[in-house]
Amino acid sequence: MRRRFDVIVFGATGYTGRLVAEHLHTRYGVGRSVAWAMAGRDRARLTAVRELVGASAKLPLLVADASDAASLAALVPQARVLLSAVGPYQLYGEPVVRACARSGTDYVDLCGEPVWMARMIAALDAPARASGARIVFSCGFDSIPFDLGVVFLQDAARRRFGAPLTRVRGRVRVMRGGFSGGTVASALATIEAIGRDARSARVMADPFALTPGFRGPDQPEGESPAYDDAARSWTGPFVMAAINTKNVHRTNALCGHPWGRDFVYDERMLTGDGARGERRARALACRARVQGALLDYGLARALLRRFVLPKPGQGPSREERLRGRYEVLFIGDTARGQRLRATVKGEGDPGYGSTSKLVAESALCLAREIKRETTAGGVWTPGAAMGLPLVRRLQERAGLAFTIEA
Repeated sequence: MRRRFDVIVFGATGYTGRLVAEHLHTRYGVGRSVAWAMAGRDRARLTAVRELVGASAKLPLLVADASDAASLAALVPQARVLLSAVGPYQLYGEPVVRACARSGTDYVDLCGEPVWMARMIAALDAPARASGARIVFSCGFDSIPFDLGVVFLQDAARRRFGAPLTRVRGRVRVMRGGFSGGTVASALATIEAIGRDARSARVMADPFALTPGFRGPDQPEGESPAYDDAARSWTGPFVMAAINTKNVHRTNALCGHPWGRDFVYDERMLTGDGARGERRARALACRARVQGALLDYGLARALLRRFVLPKPGQGPSREERLRGRYEVLFIGDTARGQRLRATVKGEGDPGYGSTSKLVAESALCLAREIKRETTAGGVWTPGAAMGLPLVRRLQERAGLAFTIEA
């Protein structure tokens, strides 16, 4: 079957899927520089989304259901890249990514669910290599600013020092934004998976859970309050470190360990200097301990269902998304003690306003810029599959700024 489309947005009627469609239409229109389509299981809802984003009736709508293997088999070969916004991925994502791996169709998603990703890496890396499909997880806020932030900083260090940074600190300066019902659903699914299988908890805690066959040195613990001399600030736990650190280590492994087999990386939230910063760091650590206790005692599921308001398909308002922003500081040191700093800044709500642009541009980068001679079939990270070409594209088209600090 001829690949009619550069990108098919599967799950376009969900909250994030609608934002992806809005970005593609606003940036590229319909039938001009990019051939794209929306897909989902309900044509009437797809039509409503097409009208909502202001696209013309020329934008193709494709009906397919994640639970219907025949419809997926007909859908995925039409795309150069299938962008999946159908989550939680551990509940609904496997048939879609398996169909892509079988058909040689490239795939990107927004997955921040390490337990499912570890399982898919084990199951699909070999089939994807055989078919030529490039499978790229975590192309949203988790984990592009972090994964590519390290790639960007390491490239600058190589050019400046002629050596890699063997220790990198990721420090979140600003993260302002809301969350969607899809985030809640993914959190619930992960909690339930941990409750069913203790091995899932070990995957969540292991920074090398996504690098099968390789284990690096012990990594810094991230749950306690700590003063960071390099950042000159108190720091506390960062909620997304569990997924981002795994992806950064997988990028290093997939690229042949250019940063060293003893590479150390961690992520924390900056809380400020002085007594106020220390209080904030301790509050973050206390919150992390409470969340851990909820997981241990199985209470989180009931509390989330009772108290968290957004349901799947819901999320921050347009005004909230526009007010959001984020900034991440990276501090790296070579084995000889040379130091380099970089920042990654993003416009818009990190989880949704920015994420929708990140995943859309990742799909187009994979479709248009990344040759199969440099990135063959297999299960990849954004940093290993697309690296600096994606950095450039996101700066030009997705509101990100990557900067080396003086």
